[in-house]
Amino acid sequence: MSLLPRKQHNVVLRNPFWEFEKFHRDMSRIFDQGISGDTDQDVSLWAGAWSPAVDVMDQKDAILVKADLPGLTKDDIDVVIENNVLSIRGEKKHREEQKEGDVIRSERYYGSFHRAFTLPSTVDAQKVQAKFQDGVLELQIAKKEEAKPKQIKVDVK
Repeated sequence: MSLLPRKQHNVVLRNPFWEFEKFHRDMSRIFDQGISGDTDQDVSLWAGAWSPAVDVMDQKDAILVKADLPGLTKDDIDVVIENNVLSIRGEKKHREEQKEGDVIRSERYYGSFHRAFTLPSTVDAQKVQAKFQDGVLELQIAKKEEAKPKQIKVDVK
């Protein structure tokens, strides 16, 4: 908090950290826009790169993974579990569409993607159920029996 006003008798007081603050804001803006794709500008940091949104949930009997993959088919997706690492790879191919007029804005991303998640040692990689419906990949990876919660009844005397 400054006790002096910014302008005093035609003298401009300058914050010595202004350049650092500006640099920090600019870098934050670049990374926020580039990674999330949330921008009003036509070019992001990694133009054309995209990564599907994924939810990972720890349930009682399994780990549940849901990935949003709009515009893909099951043949466009490759799922592998190796050394307790779940890898989801794929490619969203650009399909030519009939259009009238020029493109004013294009926000849909195309190209290959790869997401990888380290799974806990409590999962059984041999017991995986996969479902792909309405652009959502759902993987249910069962937990090992010894990892499942056990209810123990305690007698009170």
